Amino acid sequence: MKHFKFYSKEDILSLTKVRRFETKLGERIRHLEPGGEWPEVLQQSPAKYVLVGIPEDIGVKANLGMGGADTSWLPFLNAFLNTQSNDYLLGDEILLLGHFDFGDIKYLIENNAYKKDELIDAYRHAVNIIDEEVENIIKAIAAAKKIPIVIGGGHNNSYPVIKAVAKGLFKAQVIPLAQVNCINLDAQADFRPLEGRHSGNAFSYAEEDGYLGKYAVIGLHENYLAQNVLMEFRDNPFIWYTTYEDIFIHEKMNFTQAVAHAGGFTEDTFTGIDLDLDAIEHVLSSATTPSGISVLQARQFIHFTATDSKVAYLHIVEGACQLSDGRRDDSTGKLISYLVSDFVKAGISGRNM
Repeated sequence: MKHFKFYSKEDILSLTKVRRFETKLGERIRHLEPGGEWPEVLQQSPAKYVLVGIPEDIGVKANLGMGGADTSWLPFLNAFLNTQSNDYLLGDEILLLGHFDFGDIKYLIENNAYKKDELIDAYRHAVNIIDEEVENIIKAIAAAKKIPIVIGGGHNNSYPVIKAVAKGLFKAQVIPLAQVNCINLDAQADFRPLEGRHSGNAFSYAEEDGYLGKYAVIGLHENYLAQNVLMEFRDNPFIWYTTYEDIFIHEKMNFTQAVAHAGGFTEDTFTGIDLDLDAIEHVLSSATTPSGISVLQARQFIHFTATDSKVAYLHIVEGACQLSDGRRDDSTGKLISYLVSDFVKAGISGRNM
């Protein structure tokens, strides 16, 4: 656990603005109690959800992308922990485990590799290290029959998350085969060739290794869909997709129908929910788009999939509060807080007001 920081109650309260006559999520959210091996302690927790941060942009840079995906975790926490605890969401359904810090690896690469090819090779090698460490933590969460909520970070982390959840649920005898499905709301397919690990090929690696069963992608942008990936998607019976243009330009189906179709396609087993924030119009991300879905539609996507699927995990990726080119938007953290709240509320919707 070299790169993982477990949070204490003091860590959580240091980010929580306590106010008289009010209760914030930070005062109710659970933490890992001291004593014993942490997976066994986690298993005893009554929390249904386990929140983990992976604030890194190494995978994005390994994909020749814009850095900054490592900047949204703390702004998210500041927003989420200061959300009101009330009958809609109490907070004790969630355990805040902690976050990864791969800053030492990034520093080592960027101070020793100078040529472009050297940098790319080093970043891609580092993603393998990230994969292994992320898998170890997430697998323990899934094996404890908890639902991981993972805040990135690059979309490269979908590979170790899918692999870990599949292995963990199999170990817990929840599924007969170490394989899960995924619904991904994304402007890009992230199904690039197996050319070394990066944020653009998490799902192709997960499929190649047998951990990804069915893959449904909503909202792909035709302008950024490579022909070889398009041919693979058309020929693969375990992949269903619809483009942004099919929904909003050609109006072959509406957004709700697209989400419902993805849910039906993946309903045979546990399904991970991925949301790449570059799908949302004008949200600061590694690939910010001027043409995308609305925040309202993103929230509806989270609600509908979390309500109708056998949920394996939630993974929100690529959001940034500051990009490496200087662009800044502190509201990204608050947006992620809304999305996580919507997800948990959908999972506990049986609670009456």
